[in-house]
Amino acid sequence: MDHTALKARLAVALAPGLSLRSWQGITQKGFSAEEFIAGGTRLWQNLALKRSTTDYLTSLPWSLIDECIAWQESNPHCQICFVEDVFYPELLQAIQAPPKVLFLQGRSELLHRPQLAIVGSRNPTTAGNEWALYFARELAALGWVITSGLAQGIDGVAHRSALEAKGQTIAVLGSGLKRIYPKRHQRLSEDILQTGLLISEYPPSTPPLPQYFPARNRIISGLAVGVLVIEATMQSGSLITARFALQEGRQVYALPGSLHNPLSKGCHFLIKEGAKLVETIDDILEETVGFASWYGSKMEQKKTSTDKKDVLLDKKEQNLLKDVDFSPTSFNAILTRTGLTVAEVSVILMALELKGLVRLQSGGYERV
Repeated sequence: MDHTALKARLAVALAPGLSLRSWQGITQKGFSAEEFIAGGTRLWQNLALKRSTTDYLTSLPWSLIDECIAWQESNPHCQICFVEDVFYPELLQAIQAPPKVLFLQGRSELLHRPQLAIVGSRNPTTAGNEWALYFARELAALGWVITSGLAQGIDGVAHRSALEAKGQTIAVLGSGLKRIYPKRHQRLSEDILQTGLLISEYPPSTPPLPQYFPARNRIISGLAVGVLVIEATMQSGSLITARFALQEGRQVYALPGSLHNPLSKGCHFLIKEGAKLVETIDDILEETVGFASWYGSKMEQKKTSTDKKDVLLDKKEQNLLKDVDFSPTSFNAILTRTGLTVAEVSVILMALELKGLVRLQSGGYERV
């Protein structure tokens, strides 16, 4: 994409009041982003745009847009992803209000691997912390990407536990990626970037404003197959995430607790509303739309294969393995070499990881 087209697409994606459905209707009329912006007041009036959108288009923030593009160009691990791009995650694309643009930093291929979200109180009990550690560690060790919001409390424990289990984790921010919040999680965000991914729908320099956090919760639930809630009050952001998940037909799991613990009230409410009560990871795996048996068979293959020569590979796995070097090979390089789709490459790489034949390093994937 040339620089002018990229600027125009980003300008449209950041437009307030312009929903994805409205923009899709405009493109169906034959307008590109550049033509839409160049159309001016008469076109915008004919399209019956909201006042907030026309005010924005009248005085476009080109300096902010240039800043976003410079951010992407500054680091090969920084990426701007539009909702119409092939690389945009399908599960997120399917929600009612998917972000028109995502700012990504880190291992963007993780977007296409099965994710489970773990959320909960910012001030959990000791038991809540221990349960978050258990679920995140065990699920990450099985190959699930753990997705959460980088907040204090349960979110932070979930991210750290996934990393300690040598797994991957995704943090969805309610600020720009250059404005880590809370500040005490600056180091955690840096650790996540070693093998994981940071995501935001806001330009990199955006400060953390209160209204951004409820909105980011739809991304957490939208990316994931299911959402596990560990300790939550009735007014918590975790319940917002769970409600988004229920609206989108994703599975919601809730950890029961003491009737005397106010942090259990949100979980008990969710269970009454149809969330699944969980005590172990088996309660989650048996509900994850066919993934449980797939992971179980892959893990069994990994455990019983003491010699890599004995590992059975299908044709696609054999072919892709040849395109992974013994030094780190970037995901994009593997895509180019194989000619497969993002989703296909992601699934095959996960299978090869579970079979112990490749591993994810800071520079990409390498053969073992």
